[in-house]
Amino acid sequence: MKLAWYLPAMPDPKWRVAKQLGVDHAVCALPAERYYMKPWDFKAMLYMKESLADAGLRLGVIEPAPPHYSIKLGLPDRERELRNFEQVLRNMSALDIPVLCYNFMPQNGWYRTSFAKRGRGGALVTAFDASKVLDAPVETEAGQVSDEKIWDNYKYFMDRILPVAESCHVKLALHPDDPPVAKLQGVSRIFRSVENIDRALELYPSPWNGITLCQGTFAAMGEDVPRVIEHYGSRGKIFFVHFRDIRGTAEHFEETFHDEGMTDMKACVEAYDRVGYDGLVRTDHAPVMEGEGGSNPAYEMLGHIFATGYLKGLMEK
Repeated sequence: MKLAWYLPAMPDPKWRVAKQLGVDHAVCALPAERYYMKPWDFKAMLYMKESLADAGLRLGVIEPAPPHYSIKLGLPDRERELRNFEQVLRNMSALDIPVLCYNFMPQNGWYRTSFAKRGRGGALVTAFDASKVLDAPVETEAGQVSDEKIWDNYKYFMDRILPVAESCHVKLALHPDDPPVAKLQGVSRIFRSVENIDRALELYPSPWNGITLCQGTFAAMGEDVPRVIEHYGSRGKIFFVHFRDIRGTAEHFEETFHDEGMTDMKACVEAYDRVGYDGLVRTDHAPVMEGEGGSNPAYEMLGHIFATGYLKGLMEK
């Protein structure tokens, strides 16, 4: 595996810290809109990639995908979003950026009920408690959205986007739903199980269609994560890895430091080695530690420094 950090698109102290830790690969969101450049414009993406390269960092994954709120919900505006999505794939092909990490979590994205639960030593961790959501107003402006409707929207998206990804030789890495619950405020979340993710891969059996193996999300599903790695890795379907852990269940969990959760992280690294995975792995969702402000939950710096050292140790043979 190749170590990566999730980095800002513009020069930032995190760039230098990543290099000081021996990290040579970057994962970035599309750049923010600046002046007359849209995030999906070729020039904006070129500036991002080349600036990272000048700092000694190779951009290997775009995460998250360009905005696709309307695509997920099947709204009339989805045609404009689909055109922007296609443009990003063409730009990635021209710039040799091989993987796009996307999700199909409509309306809410990754969802937590707290960003300031006290973890080990008082560090701040994110947490989810489904009972808190049940007490909230049921619907968002999206109203009630069924599994069938989300599956239909997913198929519409893939029928349009997968051929472009194939022609561009860009891998589409589907991230499972986080948390992997059936519904949130009336909106279904279909990628909440291995069975449903397998269904998506079987519907579109393309070498350019695979997954982001988010360890924390599969752990919340109650899955044996090393076994999941074997399941997808043996089929060549792991395109990208999120290295994190939790304690709990899909309905009630908190994130942890990478060395104290409920997953056997050493066994995970050994499983990646067995299946021959050689793509990018980034440390994901780390606690906010003493001295940090906490304005960027799960993505401050100290917890990721710790996680990087821990992961490097596990990777040593």
